[in-house]
Amino acid sequence: MAYSIEFEPRVLKELKAIPVADQQRLITRIEALAADPRPAGVEKLKGQADAYRVRQGNYRIVYTIDDTIRIITISRVGHRREVYR
Repeated sequence: MAYSIEFEPRVLKELKAIPVADQQRLITRIEALAADPRPAGVEKLKGQADAYRVRQGNYRIVYTIDDTIRIITISRVGHRREVYR
């Protein structure tokens, strides 16, 4: 059974600031998380209870997973030098 994907409000604004070609790749990667929330290359973030990050080129997608209700919440999307600030 697939997971549902939710976005925090600021994520949509962050996505609009990214070039269109990169937006499409990021959206495809986010949609793939619904089928496999912990794909190869995913890393758990230190200092945060249940936050993960996945790479897509120079961009990072930071998200949390709630396995009990099967929801992935995307909390940040941005360039690798800015996303962790």
